[in-house]
Amino acid sequence: MRTVVAEIHGAVEELGLMANGPIDVAGHDIGTWMGYAYAAEWPSDVNRLAVFDAALPGITPPPPAGISSAEANVKTWHFAFNRLDDLPEILLQGREREFLTWLFHAKSVRPWTITPSDLDEYVRVNAGPGATRSALSYYRHQLSPGGLAHSHARAERRLAIPVLAFGAETGVGAALIETMRLVATNVRGGVFVGCGHYMPEEAPRAVAEQIIMFMKA
Repeated sequence: MRTVVAEIHGAVEELGLMANGPIDVAGHDIGTWMGYAYAAEWPSDVNRLAVFDAALPGITPPPPAGISSAEANVKTWHFAFNRLDDLPEILLQGREREFLTWLFHAKSVRPWTITPSDLDEYVRVNAGPGATRSALSYYRHQLSPGGLAHSHARAERRLAIPVLAFGAETGVGAALIETMRLVATNVRGGVFVGCGHYMPEEAPRAVAEQIIMFMKA
């Protein structure tokens, strides 16, 4: 994650995006990992941070030990699977459409909002050479001892910027806003009721309205 956010910082500088001051940042899922890490690693870059439906590895309290409920298992099974060396690539290669179709239906409340043409594009991108390995590497590195150590170090420096945090009712729920209150001093947000994990697709108007109100505040 340090490498990722250093590249984002470099892109922001190269494009001159901070010519009028720090930028506002929004992220969903792993974009939440990136947005938070960027604000923590490069605090002078970020004016406000909006994050949606994710847990922060090494910061969000882990689930209770033991066999998880069926509902919790649907939300979290992939963290362990994605960390395995090579096996996910072996199982997923050539089956991207089947895998993504299952994910979108299992983790959403409004699966119809991800259209057939959307699915075609996701399949095209994920079937590209090295795409699956690249995606899985976020989990492998962020959940490694080194990645978790970096997370713990970031959490010791609480963000002073305004933070907006919303989870989905059938996603992480209130866990995201509770997590962000552990690492930031000025946090608002809550839970989108009747929404699954894919918040930008399932509730685009509500997400946009929350971001606009937050950025104008």
